[in-house]
Amino acid sequence: MTGELSSLQVQNVLTSQVIGRLACVNDTQPYIIPVTYAYDGNYIYGQTNEGLKLEAMRKNPNVCFEADIMTDMRNWKSVVIYGEFEELSGTNAAEARALMLRHIFPLQTSSTINLDGHAETGVIDDSARVKEVMYRIKIKEITGRFEKQ
Repeated sequence: MTGELSSLQVQNVLTSQVIGRLACVNDTQPYIIPVTYAYDGNYIYGQTNEGLKLEAMRKNPNVCFEADIMTDMRNWKSVVIYGEFEELSGTNAAEARALMLRHIFPLQTSSTINLDGHAETGVIDDSARVKEVMYRIKIKEITGRFEKQ
């Protein structure tokens, strides 16, 4: 059976996931990338560094965002958002960064795991994970679909 997700089901998908896909247009060429995100009930928040994605969104703020949950090919939920990119600064950027850290931090690698074989320092350098620019997507339209067998 396929169908439309209820508003509550849409909210559940968006709040339970941390990886989505952000689509923007670079001049005339569509561009889609996976991003980490946080959702607060009104906006999708993200972070990025200077590059193609940010350049494209600054030129054309109309974006599309997708998040999904997939158990298998016959059991999935997908949410698509049409929205508008907004670059954040000052207090808005700081609040967005705090929201993202609260949402994503519990999923980061433990400091007790040593994957590279070097001596354990007890400290993880997360500086590469913190990006320069905070942004949000103002939601204009949101849809959700599912399939369940």
